[in-house]
Amino acid sequence: MPSRFQKIAVIGLGYVGLPTAAVLASRGVDVLGVDINSASVELINQGKIHIEEPDLDVMVQGAVTAGRLRASDKPETADAFIVSVPTPFKNDHEPDLDAIEQAAQTLAPVLEKGNIVVLESTVPVGTTEKLSQWLAALRTDLIFPHEKNKTPDISIAHSPERVLPGRVLLELVDNDRVVGGLTPECAKQAAALYKLFVQGECHLTDAWTAELVKLSENAYRDVNIAFANELSNVSDALGINVWDVVRLANRHPRVNILKPGPGVGGHCIAVDPWFIVSSAPGESELIRTARTINDAKPDAVVRQVLEAFKSSNASHVACLGLSYKADIDDLRESPAVEIVGKLAGSGLSCLVVEPHVDVLPPELQNIDKIQLVEIESALAKSDIIILLVDHSTFRSISESQRDGKTVIDTRGFWQ
Repeated sequence: MPSRFQKIAVIGLGYVGLPTAAVLASRGVDVLGVDINSASVELINQGKIHIEEPDLDVMVQGAVTAGRLRASDKPETADAFIVSVPTPFKNDHEPDLDAIEQAAQTLAPVLEKGNIVVLESTVPVGTTEKLSQWLAALRTDLIFPHEKNKTPDISIAHSPERVLPGRVLLELVDNDRVVGGLTPECAKQAAALYKLFVQGECHLTDAWTAELVKLSENAYRDVNIAFANELSNVSDALGINVWDVVRLANRHPRVNILKPGPGVGGHCIAVDPWFIVSSAPGESELIRTARTINDAKPDAVVRQVLEAFKSSNASHVACLGLSYKADIDDLRESPAVEIVGKLAGSGLSCLVVEPHVDVLPPELQNIDKIQLVEIESALAKSDIIILLVDHSTFRSISESQRDGKTVIDTRGFWQ
């Protein structure tokens, strides 16, 4: 029996939206990818990609060649719409929902009775209901599921992504999905959509619970990282090797301390806990404190580097890595970017090595003290090496190349 989802529109072609569109197209569905970035749209229509993700280029090229995937800056009528747009914060960690509201304005004219809209973006609790309200205000001829005691014309649900960069195509298919509807029927409709490609289990709930589930997952990780980072600060103050402390403490059968680092980055863990704080500020003191500890870690690293310069005649520091985690090109909320900027602001000459990008991010461009260089050049000119990201390519830096230099290893990479 053919699926009722013959055409699907994916709104937002970023690190999750484009892989989702490609996977759906690989299942024989006609997919329209929608993005406001005209350069990304043009690339995708050429069968190329604008992000780095293993095997995504091959899948996109195959889908475009087969006529199953195309991109546009405007949506069209479809059976289902998946919204996967950015949700950063603004001002004092206030959630910025402008992209979702803009998506609603773009989608509203093409909605038809029987459609389903699934919000995948990570959002504060209550945002899926807001999306329904925004759409209802624009389409008074349709009934939406937030309107009580009425049979809705449009199904609306929330199913947050739970994928790891570098493994997105695998985890989109294999991972379980939490699917929360504004009504139980909305959840069932959304689960049927995801079953087109998800091999994991779809766990049905309401939209508000699904929203908090995703935020809780990332806040949990953030709190545990904060413990490790605070432990590293304590160890530094006491002159103790934190890597030895973590290794030996983890020999306890019920202890699993995470590795400390230079801070927390990315579009999820560095952002999502603030959405909980914004929703329930009086009940989220631990989550707020964890965010404060992790946000302060880059400053601790900067102080450590500046102290090293005081006791040396070094003229340059080799800064290894800019992305927020290993072996990807994603620089969003990266503590490494923040650290390099602050080091240059303190007057240090930074030779940056980032094998996954060709140009510096905008916030580091046009700063005379910062250069993007190859590994060999950075090591040859620098007396201080700071490892900020544990890219596998940095394994090629031998002990002899580090010999005689001050090494600040924020990831325990060479321990």
